[in-house]
Amino acid sequence: MTTDLFAAQSDAGYQPLAARLRPDNLEAYAGQSHILGPGKPLRQAIDKRQLHSMVFWGPPGVGKTTLARIVAANADAHFLQISAVLSGVKEIRDAIAQAKQHKSHGRDTVLFVDEVHRFNKSQQDAFLPYVEDGTLIFIGATTENPSFELNNALLSRARVYKLRSLEADELLGVLRRGLAALEPSATADDDCLHLIAQQADGDARRALNLLELAADLAEEPEEGAKAKGARQITEETLAEVLQASLRRFDKGGDLFYDQISALHKAVRGSSPDGALYWFCRMLDGGCDPLYIARRVVRMASEDIGNADPRALGLCLDAWQVQERLGSPEGELAIAQAITYLASAPKSNAVYIAYNKASAEVAASPSYEVPLHLRNAPTQLMKAENYGAEYRYAHDEPEAYAAGENYLPEELQDRQYYQPVERGLEQKIRAKLAYLKELDAQSPNKRYPS
Repeated sequence: MTTDLFAAQSDAGYQPLAARLRPDNLEAYAGQSHILGPGKPLRQAIDKRQLHSMVFWGPPGVGKTTLARIVAANADAHFLQISAVLSGVKEIRDAIAQAKQHKSHGRDTVLFVDEVHRFNKSQQDAFLPYVEDGTLIFIGATTENPSFELNNALLSRARVYKLRSLEADELLGVLRRGLAALEPSATADDDCLHLIAQQADGDARRALNLLELAADLAEEPEEGAKAKGARQITEETLAEVLQASLRRFDKGGDLFYDQISALHKAVRGSSPDGALYWFCRMLDGGCDPLYIARRVVRMASEDIGNADPRALGLCLDAWQVQERLGSPEGELAIAQAITYLASAPKSNAVYIAYNKASAEVAASPSYEVPLHLRNAPTQLMKAENYGAEYRYAHDEPEAYAAGENYLPEELQDRQYYQPVERGLEQKIRAKLAYLKELDAQSPNKRYPS
């Protein structure tokens, strides 16, 4: 029997697809093979029905609640669920009372506490005597690092299992199950499912929510095809579902945006005269100088960058003058910044590098931080090998750990930033080339090829 102290009075009515597809056994459970694969400690404990208190630590939508339910069901234990967001002392007492009642009848109770890190110290301490005397088996779920968010006393009585974001192929399996369960039925090709999986970023619940929303927006089949009864989820449908991040300019403002474009292009083209003209045109048309100041700061990073790092500071100073003194001193300071930008050496290397890195992040899974780069201020984290083999650069020759790598192993050879041979970036380019040569010669390569 499962009890949710915050469940609705009736189970009737609509249930989200993610709730309807919640698996009730390990065979249907997706992901977490690192703790549930054959021979793994948690899998052995579940198979042998040997329950112990535990904490599931992982991002949203990876199956923490589902796994807790499966653990309890497999051991035929009574399952109680409370939320640390919604509950207080009364709910904790009610849960303990129920656990005592079931214990008197010879049945174990699993108390699942969602968002356990939301409980304060005294609330967490309230579970300790009942965990120790066997009244209940405690399972907590948290998205936060338990080393920082949970009491040491509670951590010492529970084993921490770290759950990972689902891989793309695991999400595809979840989505195919979801597609088969949709009512009324819908179809989607693999390209659409891959796109949903990519947008979900390891979160099965989010993937199913996106699928269900796309199915709701999918067009009904043509009259002659209604016998098949399937709505078709297309890339156009998904574009509508995922369009929240898209923005559109008001067409009535085309002339205004043409002028800011002309100003930007004049700066980029090293024309101080052209840049000043369009700046004055915009002021004459009633444009807010603070808007122009903000855009000029953008130009400093996008088109000058590290070829002359002083440009960014000068633009920020001009913005501050406009805020503090207003007109006409502020406009003159912005004009100074604009002419400096137009006359400075140009580099869009930072802009290109940022866009490349952003695109890589958007198109890639959420790769884990390599262990050697993680901080390890607690014993639990040290036991997980956080910070192992990290090389402190200041202790190395030339304060550089040659051969070290600071990217996920899957992206070890990526190079986003390519300095140009203009301005200060000439020296930066030479420095990075020298360091790369040290890496090539180093016997201590982090990821040997």
